[in-house]
Amino acid sequence: MLVHLNIASESEREDPREFEELVLSAGGDPVAFVMGARVAPHPRTFVGSGKLEEIREQVHAECAEIVMFNHALSPSQERNLERELQCRVLDRTGLILDIFAQRARTHEGKLQVELAQLQHMSTRLVRGWTHLERQKGGIGLRGPGETQLETDRRLLRVRLKSITARLEKVRKQREQGRRSRTRAEIPTVSLVGYTNAGKSTLFNRITESTVYVADQLFATLDPTLRRVELENVGPVVLADTVGFIAHLPHKLVEAFKATLEETLNADLLLHVVDAATEDRGRNIDQVQDVLAEIGAEEIPQLQVFNKIDVLEQSPRLERNADGRPERVWLSAATGEGTELLLQAIAELVGQDMVSEELYLDPKEGGLRAALYSLGAVEAEDYGDDGVAHLSVRLPRADWNRLMKKGPEPLF
Repeated sequence: MLVHLNIASESEREDPREFEELVLSAGGDPVAFVMGARVAPHPRTFVGSGKLEEIREQVHAECAEIVMFNHALSPSQERNLERELQCRVLDRTGLILDIFAQRARTHEGKLQVELAQLQHMSTRLVRGWTHLERQKGGIGLRGPGETQLETDRRLLRVRLKSITARLEKVRKQREQGRRSRTRAEIPTVSLVGYTNAGKSTLFNRITESTVYVADQLFATLDPTLRRVELENVGPVVLADTVGFIAHLPHKLVEAFKATLEETLNADLLLHVVDAATEDRGRNIDQVQDVLAEIGAEEIPQLQVFNKIDVLEQSPRLERNADGRPERVWLSAATGEGTELLLQAIAELVGQDMVSEELYLDPKEGGLRAALYSLGAVEAEDYGDDGVAHLSVRLPRADWNRLMKKGPEPLF
């Protein structure tokens, strides 16, 4: 059973339709949707006594096994509601955590989800964490006068500390990989956007990968990186990341810090927007809020309006007053407009490119070979005197590195 209240004191209200999608994504089967309005939440049960009675009657009538609230409940409100309704009660944060737990595929993803779950449930701890004693034998650990609840809390702290240490190790490994990419001066482009906007479909379209795709919220949890060759730019690393959602629980942002750092360290963000949804503007604002929370609001962005096949529109590339690509309209499902996106990415990450005409005599074969290995040679011909005429285009960093070696080329 789903419960949604319009709270007058809330500046930003949750979306009931999105809540139903979340429940379906979690594998739930909604049997009833109770809605209402209040000036402010009831401190004890969130809903008033009349609404509580209505929910109780509906639970019995529909034989509902769980009641889900489209709001963040305090631990005491959750316990009081479970006592009154005689069934499990879950709030919005718990629901999102459950979806994340189902979707996590990699070792890192599972650790991040477990960390967020333990942080969330630690405030709701009453009893029942003794299964964790298998991590570190229970007999002999309990101090004099230590209650079962205190033992559970201590075991929980040990587990939290263990997971945090392992995630820190993952973060350092990711940082090492990023440093090597930085040394090689390979630009990183990160896909961000509201959940179910089509990021993974677009990722698969560009990289010819087979990342898991589904028409459901939070299909992607684990970041995937692929190398893409762009014309006139060279290699670019494309990162597919977890989707954002309205009022993303802060515990999740903290737990997924290692994953979100792929976004934080990107040279360009592709902000994928579901152009077909009527909540387009609100979703864009929510993504910007999360980017600001992780400190990524200053990174250059290119908006990608996806699903134009649903709107029956043509692909197009929009530029700002300076001629800089600002927005691309495309369909990741059909591939329409993908070439416009690649063109825009090439312009934005390949701005500092050098185009030169070089004349190299035969003894400068090493420089010629280096230019070919970088894929920088666009055209080549030879004069009667054996001097090679090359038209080259390459990143300025590669150009400067080559110019430091050996003799100067003949311009």
